[in-house]
Amino acid sequence: MTDFIAEADKALLERNGLAAFDALWAVKLQAVDDPNIERGGWSSVYRLDVDGASFYLKRQSNHQTRSLARPFGEPTFAREFRNIQRYQKLRIPTLEASFFGRRQVGSEERAVLMTRALDGWDDLDSWLARWPDLDQPCRAAILQATGDLANQLHRSGQMHGCFYPKHIFLQEQPEGWRARLIDLEKTRPLLLGRRDRIKDLEPLLRRAPCWSQEDIRELLAAYLHDDNAIDGWAQQLNSRRRDKEMRT
Repeated sequence: MTDFIAEADKALLERNGLAAFDALWAVKLQAVDDPNIERGGWSSVYRLDVDGASFYLKRQSNHQTRSLARPFGEPTFAREFRNIQRYQKLRIPTLEASFFGRRQVGSEERAVLMTRALDGWDDLDSWLARWPDLDQPCRAAILQATGDLANQLHRSGQMHGCFYPKHIFLQEQPEGWRARLIDLEKTRPLLLGRRDRIKDLEPLLRRAPCWSQEDIRELLAAYLHDDNAIDGWAQQLNSRRRDKEMRT
């Protein structure tokens, strides 16, 4: 079975004996959190530092997902890797895959997905935790970068499916703030137009209670590029958010 190895990382992994599925499966590492034991198997995430380069190595066994296209199931990492490749082709900022492979070992289906660590980037959750302490230019730049990312995502015909603050990573760069998305397992094509776009954006607002109505308007201004549409979108998003909050 052919494995994917990013050209940019191939020499580094080969030099350290890590350019093969079995080597990445066997390397001893401390998991960064508790394993996910849903879906009839397990899935774990580890940090791997190699010669000054940092990665997140994910390994799973019998951790399957099913879809109409794959009714018999496939590893969730296979779907995530495929989505990473699609996002990169569409130029939606996301993770950089370094390695992907899968193996059938007896009755066990194993998969490995390794991505470059986003060192120097902070998730939106961490910025929201200190939102009242940020100055106005910083808040405006974060809202602009987040709105731009959402616009690029939906303009490319994709719905993230988990557009949450913990999945949006931001970094201040010399040319301005940049944002990128992680956790692409649930992403799918944007099929229902505005309905899907509202459905994708609402969970973000629900998880950012520190944002004022003016903050939301700034976000929507960056997302819509149409000042005349902001009020209508804000009303729809707020209405959907209230409905969701009442059900929980």
